[in-house]
Amino acid sequence: MPKAKLDQAFERVLTNGDKAFVPYIMAGDGGLEQLNKQIEFLASCGATAIEVGIPFSDPVADGPTIQAAGIRAMKNGVTLASVLSTLQQAKNSRDIPIVVMTYINPIYAMGIDMFVEQCSHAGIDGLIIPDLPLEEEGLLTNQLANHAIALIRLAALTSTPERISEITKRTEGFLYAVTVTGTTGARATFKTDLDQHLKALKEQCAVPVLAGFGVSTAEHVKQLTTHCDGVVVGSRIVDLLHQEEYEQIRALVAAAKLS
Repeated sequence: MPKAKLDQAFERVLTNGDKAFVPYIMAGDGGLEQLNKQIEFLASCGATAIEVGIPFSDPVADGPTIQAAGIRAMKNGVTLASVLSTLQQAKNSRDIPIVVMTYINPIYAMGIDMFVEQCSHAGIDGLIIPDLPLEEEGLLTNQLANHAIALIRLAALTSTPERISEITKRTEGFLYAVTVTGTTGARATFKTDLDQHLKALKEQCAVPVLAGFGVSTAEHVKQLTTHCDGVVVGSRIVDLLHQEEYEQIRALVAAAKLS
């Protein structure tokens, strides 16, 4: 079952004494024919799961690096349907869990039932939908549950304690702890009280807590994973793949290996 596959991947890593590392890639950046090769490479680096972004014209959570990657992908004619079809082609040879990150508009355009069915056919293990609020997620939670696909929720620094409590109760797979206010993109530093924020999330959450947004160096990985279960790294991975700096990617993933 997809959700179980995601849970088992995190359990293996954390039981081993390491921390989880989830790289983000923009599907179709460099050509859609590269997608399954990129996934295979990142799996060989030791990634725990892979977040696959869908190019979209109005990516409200994405900073300049990921926006640029999305534009490159869209110029190549990449769509939600073509990404899911490409992922399905390698479904049976892929062991690493796949989490798709998209926005609600492309899902609506495809049709919710069709989208969830196509995700299931493609072997998708989880979904991240940044512009889907808790109040509206009933649009697809039943369909996702029927296919055992995890809906991963995001906890913002600006979320109220009451909302964080609800988010931590509902999230599946892992909790995406947003570490900055604003969009994605590399940052030099984080807020001084971020450590306490991550610790508080871990105390409330029954699934792993992963820190994301702005994580770009091995030092960031080590700093943040002191207080949570792992990291999601997006803009830096997108940049390094675009520049074909593969050894730097290996070194960044290795920073999560503590044992």
